[in-house]
Amino acid sequence: MNTGLGIARALLAVALLTPPVRRWFHLNGFVWTYLVVLAFAVAWFAVPLVRVYARWRNVLDQPTARKVHQVATPLLGGAAVYLAFAVTVLANFNFSLQLKGVALGASIVVALGVLDDVGELPAWVKLGGQVAGVAVAVAYGVVLQVTPSWVPGALALNVLLTLLWFLTVTNAIQFLDGMDGLAAGLGAIAGIFFSITALQTDQRYVMFLGAALVGACLGFLPYNFRPHGATIFLGDSGASFIGFTMAGLAVMGEWSDDDPMVAMLTPALILGVPLFDIAFVSVARVLSGKVRTVQEWLAYTGKDHIHHRFEALGLKKSETVLLLYLISATLGLSAMLLEKATRQQAFLLLVQAACVLAIIAMLEGVGRGRTG
Repeated sequence: MNTGLGIARALLAVALLTPPVRRWFHLNGFVWTYLVVLAFAVAWFAVPLVRVYARWRNVLDQPTARKVHQVATPLLGGAAVYLAFAVTVLANFNFSLQLKGVALGASIVVALGVLDDVGELPAWVKLGGQVAGVAVAVAYGVVLQVTPSWVPGALALNVLLTLLWFLTVTNAIQFLDGMDGLAAGLGAIAGIFFSITALQTDQRYVMFLGAALVGACLGFLPYNFRPHGATIFLGDSGASFIGFTMAGLAVMGEWSDDDPMVAMLTPALILGVPLFDIAFVSVARVLSGKVRTVQEWLAYTGKDHIHHRFEALGLKKSETVLLLYLISATLGLSAMLLEKATRQQAFLLLVQAACVLAIIAMLEGVGRGRTG
């Protein structure tokens, strides 16, 4: 690591944390920008340190037939992303009860992810850690409110749906962490659209949390999304952290006061790419007989995700990632339009999103034929 550049990165992060700099950004109305820049600077500084440590401890992702990289690459990049988010939040936020829940739950997930990066854990242990993280978040009031109160057992149903939501989003991002820049880039895009839709609904707290996630993910990308290959990977810790945090932002937000369809569709569209991938792949694996039990589903690994299918169509890895960025942004733009949409307009936006996903499904079908 270049020592001079490392010192410069450290000085930038420290300077951004000083009260005069923070005050200047706040007084000039650049709070969101400040949070993005701060989280970026911390991640930009921390990733090389983590990379050196991972190499020293031989925490490397070795190439295999099911992976797309060709050389042993350091893991634990997610620890730096987590650190950048945590420093930004600790230095700038008064913790709400829900933020405490998401932060503590994410910390559990990250800790299990680091252990998995260092020495592979059984799938059921990782799932148990995710369930524990969700349980902590739920205990602090991070619960979906989608079941009407008049329905018997409404609270229990909402807790169950919250558990399923967190597990689905967290594992969906982990599934997509198979190509340089994909998981972190989708995390940054989702953070941007969560911020925009939170601003539209006057939720500045959620908007600023989205900014911290955006900056942390962007600070990691220069080391991961590179022309000549990644120098470090997120690892299980980073992918699970990004997924868990995005799921938490979705639950913390109130995306519509009077229309439950808009409230559900907004985060679903923002996270449309990972949600579609996990649903499509899961159904395909079950129908093809590749998995028959939950245990098999958790343990199964293969090159049958959306990025693998697109690459099989002849796209370069960078082109595949950029295409998925554009699809994610398209669905995010649809989510932005929902806030002022009538019920009919919301339905049309849903149809539009379904058409986009149908096109993806058709392309995936062609890619599936080429990958077997």
